[in-house]
Amino acid sequence: MVDLQAESVGARAELADLRAELGRTVRGEVGFDVTSRALMTMDASNYRRVPLGVVAPRDADDVAATLAACRAHGVPVVARGGGTSIAGQATGTGVVLDFTRHMNGLVSLDPASRTAVVQPGLVLDRLQQAAAPHGLRFGPDPSTHSRCTLGGMIGNNSCGSHSVAWGTTADSVSELSVITARGDFLRPGRDWAGAPEGLRPLVEGELARLRTGFPDLPRRISGYALDALLPEKGADVARSFCGSEGTLGILTEAVVRLVEAPRARALLVLGYADESAAAEAAAGLLPFAPLTVEGMAADLVRSTADLPRGGAWLFVETGGDTEAEARARAEAIVRAADVLDSLVVTDPSGQRALWRIREDASGTATRMPDGSEAWPGWEDCAVPPARLGAYLRDFRGLLGTHGLRGTPYGHFGDGCIHVRIDFDLLTEPGVARFRQFSEELAELVAAHGGSLSGEHGDGQARAELLPKMYGEEMVALFERAKGVWDPDDLLNPGMLVRPAPLDTNLRFSVLPREPVDVVFGYPSDGGDFSAAVRRCVGVAKCRTHEPAGSSVMCPSFRATGEEAHSTRGRARLLHEMLAGELVTDGWQSTEVRDALDLCLSCKGCRTDCPVGVDMATYKAEFLHHHYEGRRRPAAHYAMGRLPRWLRLVERTRTAWLVNSLASVRPLAALAKRLGGIAGERGIPRVAGVTFTRAWRREVRAGTRQGMREGVDYAETPTRGHVFLWPDTFTEHLSPDVGRAAVRVMEAAGLGVVPVITRKPVCCGLTYVSTGQLDRAREVMRRTLDAMSVLLDPGLGGEGTSHVVVLEPSCAAALRTDLPELLPDDPRAARLAASVLTFAEALERLAPDWTPPRIDRPTVGQTHCHQHAVLGDAPDRRLRTAAGLTGELAGGCCGLAGNFGFEKGHYEVSAACAEEQLLPAVREAPDGAVVLADGFSCRTQLEQMAGVRGRHLAEVLAEALESSEIRGVK
Repeated sequence: MVDLQAESVGARAELADLRAELGRTVRGEVGFDVTSRALMTMDASNYRRVPLGVVAPRDADDVAATLAACRAHGVPVVARGGGTSIAGQATGTGVVLDFTRHMNGLVSLDPASRTAVVQPGLVLDRLQQAAAPHGLRFGPDPSTHSRCTLGGMIGNNSCGSHSVAWGTTADSVSELSVITARGDFLRPGRDWAGAPEGLRPLVEGELARLRTGFPDLPRRISGYALDALLPEKGADVARSFCGSEGTLGILTEAVVRLVEAPRARALLVLGYADESAAAEAAAGLLPFAPLTVEGMAADLVRSTADLPRGGAWLFVETGGDTEAEARARAEAIVRAADVLDSLVVTDPSGQRALWRIREDASGTATRMPDGSEAWPGWEDCAVPPARLGAYLRDFRGLLGTHGLRGTPYGHFGDGCIHVRIDFDLLTEPGVARFRQFSEELAELVAAHGGSLSGEHGDGQARAELLPKMYGEEMVALFERAKGVWDPDDLLNPGMLVRPAPLDTNLRFSVLPREPVDVVFGYPSDGGDFSAAVRRCVGVAKCRTHEPAGSSVMCPSFRATGEEAHSTRGRARLLHEMLAGELVTDGWQSTEVRDALDLCLSCKGCRTDCPVGVDMATYKAEFLHHHYEGRRRPAAHYAMGRLPRWLRLVERTRTAWLVNSLASVRPLAALAKRLGGIAGERGIPRVAGVTFTRAWRREVRAGTRQGMREGVDYAETPTRGHVFLWPDTFTEHLSPDVGRAAVRVMEAAGLGVVPVITRKPVCCGLTYVSTGQLDRAREVMRRTLDAMSVLLDPGLGGEGTSHVVVLEPSCAAALRTDLPELLPDDPRAARLAASVLTFAEALERLAPDWTPPRIDRPTVGQTHCHQHAVLGDAPDRRLRTAAGLTGELAGGCCGLAGNFGFEKGHYEVSAACAEEQLLPAVREAPDGAVVLADGFSCRTQLEQMAGVRGRHLAEVLAEALESSEIRGVK
């Protein structure tokens, strides 16, 4: 096979010929550029391979053309779906076929026969959505169901939480359409249908071995399923093809079977003392025919508040034609089970919330309880369910012998265990221990009659160890079968047979060993930017096409559908930037810059990503270094320094002039062009009188007698004082919000004093979001100097000062960016701890205050920074107390501070708004209150829907005034 990775002149010419041939013969996209390749270097495993190029085929003919070109040049081909594989099988050094762009459709669905025809890039959730109206579903459902593809599921023989009821993907496959490496179009099915020439004689010559050489257990995924070709099993070529990891042929279409979905379900959560007790109990529940028997321990749960008492839990789902029937089946299991505590939930939203705890474990498990890293590699071994308890005890003993830690969870009813282990994959001794542990664990699994893989396939992580499970002769038979299908070893070489060693191609080996010089503190990663980037393990929750509930991540991916604009894609590019092999320009990389350009800095990934990747921070860090000592885009000066310009307008009393000039179209267009602002955008009006200036006028008018400089008070409020932060947006653009907040908090008995200092205070948000981090730190230090007196413990009356911040993005910046940019300044942590949102202040400082009743429906969107950093539980409770009904939308408004104003971002900004916010407002019932606490959200609503959104403080203040008027009458 030609080594086109070599840097010889001949290799480069050969590569150019391959690229040119693909460009001529393939109608889909052909990408041999740095970005296309960098995005495909890794999946969700520990492994990394740099491909030569990426092809996104439009149809089977494109696949055939790609195979022909690669065959002619001796270049391997790797089929890839959602890239969530954890054993390395979705990576390769040749050409990667990306089926998610075009070959991602549902060809047909026949409710009568309960079958569907799907393309390999179809995401599982889309099939489920199409089948649901017919009372049907696809049985297997991995935790990555919102982004894994049917092709990937067939390649890995995926299973999921319902396999105790509906089996593996192989149990749901009827017929396949496959192209072999040599260009043969086959239709694998039963009775030897679609078998390549030579396969049947091979099998018929080894019947005895095939009948005795495979362990009997529900989750045997490892190796090739050659036993499916036995005559007594129907000689099912399609079933045998499942789990072959793209090594036998390229799937272009599949006929899959659907199952009848229960009309009602109940979720039973059983609490046990520990994971061993839960594992021992799991097999005993199978006679009750549950839909799921999932297990996990407390170490993987961020909060046990919603779970029954215990240290480990089984998630058991039951079904029925009615809710009562499903509940009755669940309660029967409760009566039969010996548990510490239990919980039965029939409410669909409650079930989804509980399932989310289980599904997020695949990401949560990548961090140990103390925050240290843990990795896949032995993610899904399976043993007979009756042996699970004994296996877990032995497994724990082996971990202890090697000084390793890991928390098992997974499909206890099928005997399949997921676990991430705190391997040291960065040093030679650590990698050596990884290999030794892997070898000993493979022997342990085999001793328990198990399978090295019970769900995710062997890939590079386990293929080398298959002889320990099957013996050398069976593995040699696998090699012969591979030779029948793919005699040239063109398809995904190094997987399953003739594998690469399990301790080579580790993705960490290319990262710098010395800390990278960065500005942010990265406290959760020990100050190590490389460790922060390593957080992305590739589970790809950011690649969901529809946000779940109130989640935000990742709006730019949902708008574009491109991997480069997902959190994972950007993390991959940053990884390659640090590696320096593919992305060679470091912080000056245009590839990384372009990928980060459409990041909205919404911070959704900080919360919605199971491992807390914070791409907004990484983007700010990158922009800081990228433009250090260089001219920045105009928008960075125009909007990144917005507080400075607005203070200049305030000092010169020229708000009227700015507004007048902005209303003249030619002048506004010129200003936008010079400032790098999208031409489609309107320029917001500047307030004629700032919030603090208006407040000072009231003080001078005698409305607050005895107050001096905002520190000494003549009036004594009933509940103490709070300081109101004059954020840039409230101060200069929405002073009505500040006045409303003062009105409400005073009605609640709080004394409210705006933070007025000799030098203006600022959270630094706009500087951070544009990567002007030196200036941001300068602004923050000046703010801390100005706030020193106000932060003196005791001024707040409770040992600390309380600073109420009305703009969610500014509150989030003070809570997170401030201490992370100034980690060595104790005042930063003190100010961050003092920050309260409007709702938090009322709930914490006026807990028995009753807001006015409004009794109206609400629509709108929770601010993305509120969701990601601050939390909105106090806001929800405050709205409920005021009679404001309805849930706010998730996602992001799309304006996101400076993002939506910048030239070139308007279309993505509009697409984000159209995803949830604007439809919710258009469909709002009559009389609904449109809530939008963020200035960006209100601006987006005004400019794109002609609707005035209001801060919750404004709504409550208006209700107070109305109630006072009614009282006077």
